[in-house]
Amino acid sequence: MTQPVSPPRYDSGKAPATARTPAWRALAARADVRTLSLLGVLAVLVVIGGVTKPDEFLDTRNLQLVLTQASVIGVVTVGMTFVITSGGIDLSVGAIVALASVWATTVATQEYGFAGILFTALAVGVGCGLVNGLLVAYGGMVPFIATLAMLASARGLALQITDGRTQIVTVDSVLGLGERDAYLLGIPPLVLVFAVVTVIGWLVLNRTTFGRRTVAVGGNAEAARLAGIDVRRQRLYLYLLSGLCCGIAAFLLIVLAGSGQNTNGNLYELDAIAAAIIGGTLLSGGRGTITGSVLGVLIFTTITDIFALNNLQSDVQQIAKGAIIVAAVLVQRRTASTT
Repeated sequence: MTQPVSPPRYDSGKAPATARTPAWRALAARADVRTLSLLGVLAVLVVIGGVTKPDEFLDTRNLQLVLTQASVIGVVTVGMTFVITSGGIDLSVGAIVALASVWATTVATQEYGFAGILFTALAVGVGCGLVNGLLVAYGGMVPFIATLAMLASARGLALQITDGRTQIVTVDSVLGLGERDAYLLGIPPLVLVFAVVTVIGWLVLNRTTFGRRTVAVGGNAEAARLAGIDVRRQRLYLYLLSGLCCGIAAFLLIVLAGSGQNTNGNLYELDAIAAAIIGGTLLSGGRGTITGSVLGVLIFTTITDIFALNNLQSDVQQIAKGAIIVAAVLVQRRTASTT
């Protein structure tokens, strides 16, 4: 008995009415939920600051100060995001910032003016990054141990250079960048540098082969190696990038503080790691987001500013930051288990 033959179906090129997705729903599906959540948290903090201290928090100078303070740690966080995305860690960023800032503000260095200070800060940062990269990539050391050793060494060398004293900057062209006369359309130069570093970091991570290799190494280093990626060289480049960001941050800190101190960059490593984590970068590697990391920096900086304006204890501030970090990690674990 022959089966009835169904009439041929012709594809009109249009999706069935039941399969069509409203434009607003498709747009919502493409949106980064985590980024929107971070923007929501930042908006809530702004509202809290505006309600508790409206005249002070919403003042233009205070907002400029918040962005300026976020710029220094923000540049460090951009470099940290690349390292963590690759499955590594860098505990030495704060110490490298300190070493670069004091080396760049010695009397001998300041004799070379603006260029000498900038070059020294960048060179010290890249040099420390090179040592970290060689130890991790070619020395086979665990990133935690290698960068911990750099943390201790850089802090010790910074203390030796300064002998515990603050080194005052006397170069007017450097100090001038921190003056209001140097602002461009009301935006401090330090914030502009941070914006440029952020844009470049986003483009490199999301639009270049280097970024794709970084994600691949963090996702599965052995698979990346079998795919033809030189994993050791990639890791070396990443620590060089982190060191470069530390050098830039050191110069920004010199401009902001007008001095170099061996205590500069204290706990920067923890702030940078925390900002990257709450921004959505996986500690295990394989996923990173520059946008999320920057929002994480802004959230932490805004919290600090609100606590300072309301004369709240710093220990409560640290507890609040710790709670945010724990919540972010729990969200990451839940997200990973459901995907």
